[in-house]
Amino acid sequence: MTVLILWLIAFVLIAYFANKRWNSGVSQGLDKMLPSVMKSHGENRYLWISAMAVLGATTLVRPVDILLVGLLLALIGFLAMKLINWASSKANH
Repeated sequence: MTVLILWLIAFVLIAYFANKRWNSGVSQGLDKMLPSVMKSHGENRYLWISAMAVLGATTLVRPVDILLVGLLLALIGFLAMKLINWASSKANH
């Protein structure tokens, strides 16, 4: 129960401050990192704020879980790229 309360407090604070500073820097910083298809235009504002708040709160409360998920996703991506490269080399011959 304590972890849930801490997560909710972190979520609310991150969402509040991200929303408050959206026009003064958060959206510009987000747009620099994202491809053009995913840019944070006005209609996506609350979606991006909630996504950042969920990731931020989870990182603050359960950092090991985030690290393990990141490592797992990196491993899956690496294996997928190797499999795609192998399949494309077989298809060319």
